[in-house]
Amino acid sequence: MEIENAMELVRKSLDRRKFLRASGMAGMGVAATTLMLGNATSLAAQSLAPTPAAGTVQDPITKDTPTEILTAALIAEDLATTFYYNGLIGPVIQDPNLAGPGGTATHVSSGGNLGNVDYLRAALAEEIVHANLLRALLGISGPASDPVQTFYFPTGVFDTLTPFIATLEALENAFIGAYLNATVEFSRMAAAAGKGSSIPSWKLSYYAEVAAAIMGVESEHRVLGRVISNSNPANNRNYELVDGIRSVYNGPHSAVVALTPFLTSSTGPAYSFADAISNASSVDRTVGGGLPPE
Repeated sequence: MEIENAMELVRKSLDRRKFLRASGMAGMGVAATTLMLGNATSLAAQSLAPTPAAGTVQDPITKDTPTEILTAALIAEDLATTFYYNGLIGPVIQDPNLAGPGGTATHVSSGGNLGNVDYLRAALAEEIVHANLLRALLGISGPASDPVQTFYFPTGVFDTLTPFIATLEALENAFIGAYLNATVEFSRMAAAAGKGSSIPSWKLSYYAEVAAAIMGVESEHRVLGRVISNSNPANNRNYELVDGIRSVYNGPHSAVVALTPFLTSSTGPAYSFADAISNASSVDRTVGGGLPPE
């Protein structure tokens, strides 16, 4: 009855373009339907006012600045870090498609799937690497100084596989849309940058390339989540989607609005980013690869 009630609430009150329609996840359980509950408070209301480092540079259409884009991306990466860490330590890890009964992220049982667990462990490490880069670009001293330290997830997300994968796909769809938009926005800024720009055109173009590089990894995460849930074909798109997102920071169809439910206590239990980042090394798996050449 709880699932049916949640679905009815979603049908009456939610704009599905945020997550559900584009990802095709309607009907996948409470997590997929309740993660959009909450108000449309922007990240700016969560003490995320950008620093003046970006000067007068902004996208000519969305009015997003580099600092706003990088700040929103950092919050998304911290959210992803918190999500993957809690998946790796939560009851869901004992699903047969993951570590199996009695298994853990670092000790997969004979009834589990080592490859699937390693997908999640690597994803955790990759999100941390992305956040480290964004933090350096923003001049933030360390994770403890990041502007959001608590995230909220629907009850039961980390208990069983169906809501966990539904939330994974919802998050990754939003991240993909955000980085696709960031790529376009940085490209427009580069084209519009004049001699007096506080950030030179070549650097803005490089930011666009980096955003595209990160987007590619987020796309891998989406597909590997579908591998874990045996959704075939896992690579089910010719092109990735913006998921209804039209900007990264500003506007009613921005990535920050799409991700706001994970900053809203009515969504579900609170999870500490500090706990996730402090203990991530106990369960993550480092992989190779660096930034595109500048």
